[in-house]
Amino acid sequence: MGNRFICMTKKDAKEIAGTRSKRLGNRSQRKLPSEEELLHRQVLSMALHQSQRFEGSMSRRFNGGNTSSRRRPLSDPFSNGKQLSEFLETLKCKKIVLIHGEGFGAWCWYKTIALLEEAGLLPTALDLSGSGIDITDTNHVTKLSEYSKPLIDHLQNLPEDEKVILVGHSIGGACVSYAMEQYPEKIAKVIFVCATMVSNGQRPFDVFADELGSAENFMQQSKFLVHGNGKEKAPTGFMFEKQQMKGLYFHQSPAKDVALAMVSMRPIPLGPVMEELWLSPEKYGSCRRFYVQTLDDHALSPDVQEKLVRENPPEGVFKIKGSDHCPFFSKPQSLHKILVEIAQIS
Repeated sequence: MGNRFICMTKKDAKEIAGTRSKRLGNRSQRKLPSEEELLHRQVLSMALHQSQRFEGSMSRRFNGGNTSSRRRPLSDPFSNGKQLSEFLETLKCKKIVLIHGEGFGAWCWYKTIALLEEAGLLPTALDLSGSGIDITDTNHVTKLSEYSKPLIDHLQNLPEDEKVILVGHSIGGACVSYAMEQYPEKIAKVIFVCATMVSNGQRPFDVFADELGSAENFMQQSKFLVHGNGKEKAPTGFMFEKQQMKGLYFHQSPAKDVALAMVSMRPIPLGPVMEELWLSPEKYGSCRRFYVQTLDDHALSPDVQEKLVRENPPEGVFKIKGSDHCPFFSKPQSLHKILVEIAQIS
């Protein structure tokens, strides 16, 4: 075959080239998907296909025994747009509201937003008061209701018959819990990501007591306190030094994401995290809760997260191995797949 090709005349070559061109022309008339379309479908398939083995390894458990019977299992991976469209049509709630943790802002969810949008879901990331690019002076945010106002406003402005899935990270879990007590009818599910899933009467700060000490000692002795109204007055917030933050939050995260965090994080308002939450079974207790544990977390240890789950049991628990306190940076694919799977649970 090779020798025949080498000895081919110019006329033969033209004829073969013409035949090949004709074949390619016919092939193009069949409207085969482009390479970009194929890649897009592959990404969607990977994002939406349920699997117990993905980046960092994830395990899960459900409470109540009958939970699995209520879950909607996916069939084969989506191989075409029609299957994807049919799947999305079955989802009752596609809107996901992402709430950041202490010192962060909506910016920290950029990877999660991109992945959820690829999957056809509708994510919204909010800046809490005094966070991200919100213009509120952090030193003037003294109550949890003030800190959570952007989330409460968002829920208030939803159409009457519309619900969202709330995702809260770290101390953002307190804001999510507050919202559950205020507008449970607007919330389809709540996902706590290594978050302060507090019990009734508990302060968000108390969850971090193992790492930071008691609230009283922290207020008296911490070198991280911010006195926004002057040294002679009570502290208004706190902010860790850069090296402290890297060790607590980002020890498994990519360097570029850590650099982004170092120039974007703002002081944490002290009042909201020291405030007790009052949560009722009728409102807070009526919302469906899920918890995502991060198993290489230095800010909120796996033992503490397990304690939170044990004391205030959610409907389901998911675990991400190898994730620091910021899985949206260190294990974005694993976190994404968990969010998509929880969105499917009926």
